[in-house]
Amino acid sequence: MAEPGGSRPVTVSDVQQLVKRKDEIEAQIKACYELLEAQKGVGMNEPLVDAEGFPRDDIDLYQVRSARHNIICLQNDHKALMKQVEEALHQLHAREKEKHAKDEAEALAEAMSQNQSLPQAFAKVNTVTPGSPASVSVDDEIVEFGSVNVNNFQNMQNIATVVQHSEGRPLSVTVIRSGKKVHVGLTPKRWAGKGLLGCNIIPLQR
Repeated sequence: MAEPGGSRPVTVSDVQQLVKRKDEIEAQIKACYELLEAQKGVGMNEPLVDAEGFPRDDIDLYQVRSARHNIICLQNDHKALMKQVEEALHQLHAREKEKHAKDEAEALAEAMSQNQSLPQAFAKVNTVTPGSPASVSVDDEIVEFGSVNVNNFQNMQNIATVVQHSEGRPLSVTVIRSGKKVHVGLTPKRWAGKGLLGCNIIPLQR
């Protein structure tokens, strides 16, 4: 596993391994303290000699010394490991922040390139009557309306002619909606309201 600050970036898996090792060390420290507790409750600082200066014979001196030594070593390991965990988490957080900023920049660049590559519209939907055959939305900008496009559009009569000739037949319409090119299908037909579509289209003033 790469150490924090090493050549390979720290991963979530690395942090999990460090935390697992930390848990193992904590379990070992606990076991050593339990061993001391079993020796007449001897802790880390109680004397191992009796009042006359002789080694105590009521406890296993080797076990006590060994447990105390292990606790000191394990606590040092634990402290170093906690520093590693902290550094690794800091690195992960910094990288996540950097990735988020990169993602935002990429999304912005994509949106800008999309705007640049959008086809030119020649008309705009300014009203849509609820319940009408129109499947467009208010503020949709029309790029193609059947055979009418920016190259051959002269006035609104062009659209009116296409609508009349397409009564009862699906009509392919391409619009720009919320900055994106969208294809919608329209079928001009008689309905309860005025006209064959139920929406109002106005020329775009460029």
